Amino acid sequence: MRIQVSRSGGFAGIAREREIDTAGRDDGPEWEELAASALDGGHEAPPEGVPDGFRYRITIGGRTVHCADPKLTDAQRALISRVLKEGA
Repeated sequence: MRIQVSRSGGFAGIAREREIDTAGRDDGPEWEELAASALDGGHEAPPEGVPDGFRYRITIGGRTVHCADPKLTDAQRALISRVLKEGA
């Protein structure tokens, strides 16, 4: 499963995009469970955020959802953080 996270906005407006492929990873099932939870709290269209806040696009398989600070679910926050930190 490919998990893609894109971040835009923020004070400096610097965009970041990272991706994780769970295939062959020992922790793949953990990633996939977290990803499914993150999708559940997402929106089909970009939601209203706060000025200078980050906006995110999460794509897993063929499904894309949007979310924005400060209204992230715990699963979204965890997934976004992990993908942006560990992803290529």
